[in-house]
Amino acid sequence: MRIDLHTHSTASDGTDTPAELVRNAAAAGLDVVALTDHDTVGGHAEARAALPAGLTLITGAELSCRLDGVSLHMLAYLFDPEEPELARERELVRDDRVPRAQGMVAKLRDLGVPITWEQVARIAGDGAVGRPHIATALVDLGVVPSVSDAFCAEWLANDGRAYVEKHELDPFDAIRLVKAAGGVTVFAHPLAVKRGSCVPESAIAELAAAGLDGIEVDHMDHDVPTRARLRGMAADLGLLATGSSDYHGSRKTCRLGEYTTDPEIYGEIVRRATGAFPVPGTGG
Repeated sequence: MRIDLHTHSTASDGTDTPAELVRNAAAAGLDVVALTDHDTVGGHAEARAALPAGLTLITGAELSCRLDGVSLHMLAYLFDPEEPELARERELVRDDRVPRAQGMVAKLRDLGVPITWEQVARIAGDGAVGRPHIATALVDLGVVPSVSDAFCAEWLANDGRAYVEKHELDPFDAIRLVKAAGGVTVFAHPLAVKRGSCVPESAIAELAAAGLDGIEVDHMDHDVPTRARLRGMAADLGLLATGSSDYHGSRKTCRLGEYTTDPEIYGEIVRRATGAFPVPGTGG
């Protein structure tokens, strides 16, 4: 089985619609794909309706969190999307995305970049606006050569000149809320230092003690030594070690299935979840 547990669609900051994403996942030879848009489940219905035969959909979201001033992302799988407390927190994060993005546009303009809010809003379309949309505008303006290059201290990294904070969950609360909604939590790209500051490894141990299920080990932003260190940490802490592409369509260079999750780890995620179930494709 080929299992990719971290992808994004136009419901947040990917370039594939949810329907295109599941069709592309099947064409890439995946057996299982998780749709984990940022702080939203808005793409799930379309992905479910378009799911090709032979492909299983894992519903999820990537939750925006902050610990001691450092941003981090928590992948949540197979939770009940109607659970009111978690739904309310996702809405608070989404509602803060527009003023936060507008603040980053204002900072960029102060830095001499001729970017406009209208340009960013047009790129985001109906998706939950975020830094990749602003990064795309910077590429279009010739400020940086690629979206990834915009995530640096000069521009949009967590400690960058144009960075603006947004409402984010405490990760301990995120774990509690996702578990209460019957879901499973995996810390996304925990040591992706190229994105900016990362929480210390001691914090990962604290999150594990609070009920974190796993950490994303195999990811494009982790080099080989980092993956080895994370794999050892997962073993020491009793955490599941996952692998995922973090696919964003044409917005990033990673391909669907570039990194994958072991079938036994996937099976354990499904076994632990009680809020929702994997969706088997029927050829929709």
